[in-house]
Amino acid sequence: MHALRAHGRRIRRGARFKGVGTLDWSNKLIEANSVNGGIRWLLRIEGLAILILSIYAYSYLEFSWVSFFVFFLVPDISFIGYLISSKVGAIFYNITHSLIGAALCLGLGVAGEKEIMLIAGVIWFAHIGFDRALGYGLKYNKGFSYTHLGRIGKNA
Repeated sequence: MHALRAHGRRIRRGARFKGVGTLDWSNKLIEANSVNGGIRWLLRIEGLAILILSIYAYSYLEFSWVSFFVFFLVPDISFIGYLISSKVGAIFYNITHSLIGAALCLGLGVAGEKEIMLIAGVIWFAHIGFDRALGYGLKYNKGFSYTHLGRIGKNA
């Protein structure tokens, strides 16, 4: 959605309105597409459930806890993308914090009976669950604090 129409007329981005100030489309679209209220808390509890189940699975499979703690924060290396730009940072972050990658990793571990893939997949799920429980959602290109779970940080 590149333009908004009001009373049949196209309104340009950054248009000024009497008593309103500048209209910033990207902020409005992000806020409209972000979850809030009870749904936000439900998704955070869902993240906590993913974390708890991942820790239980890791314990059940009797993998090394040293490996768990060493590799738990590896997905956060994706923050390096933010040194390039908000867009690149969001792409890197979303690739490493989407359940799709963790599920593929875990699936390959189960199908191929590869222990290293199982370990990586469970740790990856745990990390994503931890982040979601804290309210860190998938990122929009606008910046790190704009997530699908709502704004985070001091300006939230």
